[in-house]
Amino acid sequence: MSNAYINAIKSRRSQYALGKELPLPQQEVTALIQEAIKLSPSSFNSQSSRAVILFGSQSDQFWSIVKEELRKIVPAEAFAATGTKIDGFAAGAGTVLFYEDQNVIAELQKQFAAYADNFPVWSEQASGIAQFSVWSALANAGIGASLQHYNPLPDAAAASEWNLPASWKLRAQMPFGANKGGFGEKSFIDDAQRFRVFA
Repeated sequence: MSNAYINAIKSRRSQYALGKELPLPQQEVTALIQEAIKLSPSSFNSQSSRAVILFGSQSDQFWSIVKEELRKIVPAEAFAATGTKIDGFAAGAGTVLFYEDQNVIAELQKQFAAYADNFPVWSEQASGIAQFSVWSALANAGIGASLQHYNPLPDAAAASEWNLPASWKLRAQMPFGANKGGFGEKSFIDDAQRFRVFA
């Protein structure tokens, strides 16, 4: 299939071998992430997605927080592998922390009571779209990334470290940086298992 958008999102893959170098200046990477989130759709145009963009030592600090929280729950004899994995994320140039503002969701639930039960679900969908948008934008700029979900372990410490609003709920973390490794072949299940087409 020859389609510019499809071809663009084909480059989005999980990269676990990250480096500190970036092909773009930090300001351009920041603008790219911000634009990707701003252009991502949300129900009722709620724009509930929030992001904390960490570079360098700030990103390292986040993964240090994650490591210390994991140390509390991972058996000591098994922690070496866990620590190595976290160090791999910290090896990148930065991290995007994806949040959803619960105050926005609560306000919509009040305004549109008939849909109250749906707004938390739609918020999760909006967050997923924002994550995919950022991931694809980074990939197309030649920046590697992966999506992680260590929340709620680091939530309180991260909120305190960066003085974040209490209404911001952490949903995912995306370490990013130079592509230091290749990508294996991506496999797909048979189309017949996933799709039904009627015409």
